Amino acid sequence: MISVLILTKNEAHDLPGCLGSVTWSDDVHVFDSYSTDETQAIARAAGATVRERVFDTYAAHRNAALREIRFRHPWVLLLDADERIPEALAREMQRVVSTADTAVSGFRLRRRDYLFGTWLRHAQISPFYIRLVRPQRSQYTRAINEVIEVEGGIQALTEPMDHFPFSKGIGHWVRKHDVYSTMEAELIVRQEGLQDPSWRTALLGRDFHERRLHQKALFYKLPGRPLIKWLYMMFARGAVLDGAAGMTYATLQSIYEYLIVLKTKELRRGGS
Repeated sequence: MISVLILTKNEAHDLPGCLGSVTWSDDVHVFDSYSTDETQAIARAAGATVRERVFDTYAAHRNAALREIRFRHPWVLLLDADERIPEALAREMQRVVSTADTAVSGFRLRRRDYLFGTWLRHAQISPFYIRLVRPQRSQYTRAINEVIEVEGGIQALTEPMDHFPFSKGIGHWVRKHDVYSTMEAELIVRQEGLQDPSWRTALLGRDFHERRLHQKALFYKLPGRPLIKWLYMMFARGAVLDGAAGMTYATLQSIYEYLIVLKTKELRRGGS
């Protein structure tokens, strides 16, 4: 009843665990960006269908996967290689899609991020994601930190999924977010974000992704963003309650924000 789509690029380290958590699906697709490690071999050995595409932007790449792949089932679960589906969530998803009204086009999941084996319960900034969708009614927007837009109703699931963003080490996370910060800075300079953000929508908007869009646009207008982000994560969200893992994550996120600030200034001054 549910197909699975996993996007990959040199994910030989994480892919086996991801595939192992979705063995309940008989239609698993790996959309690969020409990996040079054993990613494709691992996928095929597990019975997954592999398709290749040159990566351009996150939104365009994900949209291409949704449009080009012929899924066996009307519902598709969207995953990254460092994510896992617990058995309880797998059972809940299969139950809800079997009874879903035709007006429902997606389901929102809670994602649990881990660092040092600790769930970042308080430090995690965005715990809710639309990941189970009808592909023909779904489309990604924004080149980096992409957002999925779904035509139709959205319902929430109760069981969480697990995410291990530091599975390849902190160095890998830092290198990845160095790239992300460049893309974020380019978006800000090109002014592709929301041009007229609303405080009311940012605080009271009903849709989570719409609130996040307005929050991010307003945040980019504030001075001292890295410090504000660190203080917000540590004390407003309570990252300190997650112990060393939470404090480490808050600090890494503030460094990421500082990179965006520096690169935005550099681009506006004519730098590369």
